[in-house]
Amino acid sequence: MKNIIILLIAYIAVASCSTPSEKEIVAITGIDSTLRPGDNFFRYVNGIWYDTVQIPPSQAGVGAYMFMNYPQRLRLQGILDSVSRSNNPEGSIGQKVGDFYASGMDTVTINKRGYAPIKPILAEIESISDIPSLMGFVADEAKVYNTSIIAFNVSPDNKNSSINIAHVYQTGIGLPDRDYYFATDSSTVGIQNAYKKYVAKLFQLTGSTAEEAEKNATIVYNIDKQLAASHKTRVELRDIHANYNKMAVIDLEEKHPNIGWANLLSNLGAQTDSIDVGQPAYYDALNELLKTTPINNWKIYLKANSIARYADDLSNAFVDVSFEFTKVLSGQAVQKTRGEKMASAVDNYLGEALGQLYVKKYFPEDAKKRMLDLVNNVQKAYAVRIDKLEWMSDSTKQKAKEKLAVITKKIGYPDKWKDYSNVTIARDTYFENLVSASAADYQRRLAKLGKPVDKSEWYTTPSTVTAYNNPSANEIVFPAGILQPPYFDNKADDALNYGGIGMVIGHEITHTFDDQGAQFDKDGNVKNWWTADDYKKFKMRIQQVIDMYSTYTVLDSLHIKGDMTVGENTADIAGIAVAYDAFKMTEQGRDTTKIDGFTPDQRFFLSIAKIWRVKMKDEFLRLWINNNPHSPPVWRVNGPLMNTTPFYEAFDVNAEDKMFLPMEDRITIW
Repeated sequence: MKNIIILLIAYIAVASCSTPSEKEIVAITGIDSTLRPGDNFFRYVNGIWYDTVQIPPSQAGVGAYMFMNYPQRLRLQGILDSVSRSNNPEGSIGQKVGDFYASGMDTVTINKRGYAPIKPILAEIESISDIPSLMGFVADEAKVYNTSIIAFNVSPDNKNSSINIAHVYQTGIGLPDRDYYFATDSSTVGIQNAYKKYVAKLFQLTGSTAEEAEKNATIVYNIDKQLAASHKTRVELRDIHANYNKMAVIDLEEKHPNIGWANLLSNLGAQTDSIDVGQPAYYDALNELLKTTPINNWKIYLKANSIARYADDLSNAFVDVSFEFTKVLSGQAVQKTRGEKMASAVDNYLGEALGQLYVKKYFPEDAKKRMLDLVNNVQKAYAVRIDKLEWMSDSTKQKAKEKLAVITKKIGYPDKWKDYSNVTIARDTYFENLVSASAADYQRRLAKLGKPVDKSEWYTTPSTVTAYNNPSANEIVFPAGILQPPYFDNKADDALNYGGIGMVIGHEITHTFDDQGAQFDKDGNVKNWWTADDYKKFKMRIQQVIDMYSTYTVLDSLHIKGDMTVGENTADIAGIAVAYDAFKMTEQGRDTTKIDGFTPDQRFFLSIAKIWRVKMKDEFLRLWINNNPHSPPVWRVNGPLMNTTPFYEAFDVNAEDKMFLPMEDRITIW
């Protein structure tokens, strides 16, 4: 009886959504009717587009998802072009955003300055004489996010999520991941060589001879590689418990005398008697390397790190060298325009200031209201699914529903905006502007140390095309940037919106219950709320996801890393399932009337394929597979749909089709 009551409540709430007759008919185009949907649904929906679309030379890919940030940056550039030409009051948001953009667009001044802005940094490195002065420099530069061998942050305590504490993490390498230093395949060796060449060119641009530069690059690479050997793999970083190591500073001081934690924290301005050392093996190795590596080699390493950190912010010579390395990593053919680069820079350094201008122009209030309705409806459908789970006991179900019920939902933009009053921006000093913004952001974060967590804070900008789940706050966040087609269209029918943003909502809610999120309780603390038997059953289902996705081949013999992508794959499978359940509670979801030749259910699944319509360069796809916790877009469509029985019914998928899985092999977790 309890399940029936819950279903009825959810039905009444969701049935209030708009019907197709109240909205515009959004046509479904580009379907390849020569293919069977059950052979490759991604190709069935996106194949014609995929085979004809051209990747812009300045990009590594094109389409939806992260590549929507390209047209988004053009939108931002339009705002910035306008505001930078306006007469804005001194100290206003318009003045700071506009002048920051104008300073970055002033390439004449930037080129005249060459690398003069970082000469004081290089001189300071040259004056380093011992380990204490080296660590003093590291701390000073960390305060403007010139991070080298120490990665410091202030954020919630995983085991007491109401308080902010100090954290440090593994860092110190110039390649994207530790494995790049140890792989021996030709592609990775090519990246290793390109990296060494890049570092050598940076040294040449700052006055070294070709011979000196090559020698310096070798020294830098060798230090990198030694640090990389101590790094945890991306799979090991998924272990929540193993990556939480709260230690007393007094004990760290004794354990790592060369790092000198007390002085380091003092120089960072961090008043604390304990710190969470995410990856202790890295700091063990660093402490030893500080002693065994000659101080002159460390100076060379720090110079390389600093030049690379600011290369894109200096004259064209540095920007060009930086791009040559980016080209090898991503396959991007030509550089982005200066305007696009500066739109990204303003978004990075003054994101919520620019966000205020973006939201005012592009995100109407009625869109926020409909989005909240969608989130609430998917949340209610999730509760129904939990109640129906056959493998979970009633006591664990109750805990899961309690956690689900108190999820914080953030939509569009923050309720309160960041204060940029302590950021100094001038139209002719681009480098100093970004340093000022970095320093202000560091102080903003530092001020949180030991203080209660501000649950209203956002960790992305409003204009970014993304969505995220923050387990330590038990929150899901949907910035205005993603709330546009193909994900969300306030004028479209429910089938398209539930298959689009509804799937994303279900995906983000599922992160509350994936292999990592399931270890946090409703308050955001790492705390067990499972019975032992239920958690064992849960882990068995998680392993099924790992095993299934590990069989999928992406490029040549390159496979999806099932153990690295398991959280995202779990969220994709459950996200589609719960979004479909929520859709079936709407008036359109209960109907069978065709629109544009497709049933409501078919439009729902077609929408899912469209939101992952992406084409990438092979180089970028390799980079993705090695570093991204998400599966490539084709498998964000075909993988979860192979496990979704209503998809089989909507498109008459049978045992003759390539995507067919027997019922007993289809994975259901949530």
